[in-house]
Amino acid sequence: MIDVLIAGGGPAGLATAINAALAGMEAVVVEPRATPVDKACGEGLMPTGAAALSALGVRVPGRPLRGIRYADERHRVHAEFRHGPGLGVRRTALHAALAGRAAEVGVKVVHGRVEALRQHEDHVEAFGTRARWLVAADGLHSPLRALLGLELPSPAPRRYGQRRHYRIAPWTDFVEVHWAPRGEAYVTPVADDLVGVAVLGSERRRYDEHLAEFPGLVARLEGPVATPVRGAGPLKQRVRARVAGRVLLVGDAAGYVDALTGEGVSLGLLAARALVECLRAGRPQAYERAWRRLSLRHRLLTEALLAARRHPGTARLIVPAARRLPAVFAATVNALA
Repeated sequence: MIDVLIAGGGPAGLATAINAALAGMEAVVVEPRATPVDKACGEGLMPTGAAALSALGVRVPGRPLRGIRYADERHRVHAEFRHGPGLGVRRTALHAALAGRAAEVGVKVVHGRVEALRQHEDHVEAFGTRARWLVAADGLHSPLRALLGLELPSPAPRRYGQRRHYRIAPWTDFVEVHWAPRGEAYVTPVADDLVGVAVLGSERRRYDEHLAEFPGLVARLEGPVATPVRGAGPLKQRVRARVAGRVLLVGDAAGYVDALTGEGVSLGLLAARALVECLRAGRPQAYERAWRRLSLRHRLLTEALLAARRHPGTARLIVPAARRLPAVFAATVNALA
């Protein structure tokens, strides 16, 4: 019998496996996709996420990020991270670095998909394996979460994200969030010659239609398109609980509010560490409280911004308010960072 079987080999799943191996546990990851795994992602790590990678011994190429900048047609305001830089990193590079570190610490990764499970008093059976614990890290639309009856309906409006890259030297060392009446665009430098641009909104439109709402940004994207468009959504996923017997949820499978504040990967890395600490302590039920504590600021701020975004009158005041109250904006950015 192994200690931990992990369904899903994305950043949260691999981070869980590495943490488990470093704690002396035997961990096996089951991943159905070809590697390195790519997906629609803003690709900006908050300083906490960058620090979590370093603590795992993961070294990944990327671009240091000084902070966050908000912009609309008339206003710009930025806030710098006070306690070290964030990291802009191509999702495939992040996955390759995590997979390499997992191999170094003895994590076994097998190709396949966990589609069914049986729980017993002291173990779980899944994928032909007996494990003391099963971790569902199988993504935004987690099949295991649905199988366990842990999903809750998500209210409208539903939001969707799309991302592609441009072969161009970054003009900024901030993550730029551009606001328009019907959506946002996120600019993240991920290499010396590569910029990722993600668009978010509640209308299901083609990427270029979304991007056209940001003419100032479009004018900067002079380099050729480097990657195809990748999309994700609906983004909001409500979850009844993150622990069900001997199964624990981590990463996007554990619940997701929105990509608006760019914390998904960082939160997944921190939650992976907390999950393993709870298992080591013999208190798996404590993980629910730990996850809620880690995600509290993210959930509150993201919900507040989404509420403002839903009303045109308040949506157009977001960037002017941040510019008028720079100390508040900086405090908010660093509370998340």
